[in-house]
Amino acid sequence: MPMNAHDIEALIKRHIPDAEVTIRDLAGDGDHYAATVISEVFRGKSRVQQHQLVYQALKAEMGGALHALALQTSAPQKG
Repeated sequence: MPMNAHDIEALIKRHIPDAEVTIRDLAGDGDHYAATVISEVFRGKSRVQQHQLVYQALKAEMGGALHALALQTSAPQKG
């Protein structure tokens, strides 16, 4: 059964509470999403480390209900 965008956002925020999350359904099928996640926890971490944090939040769903996730992560802009 496909996941909805709200469920993906909730899983990410459960593990990264300060995250600003934007989810887009790429194919309209509930299986292929793009996510932009902005969080202070990413500051000073490599892109790989940032993505690992998000994938840890979604690990139970990746490959199952959530088939594919295009991911963009960053720390908030200062200033």
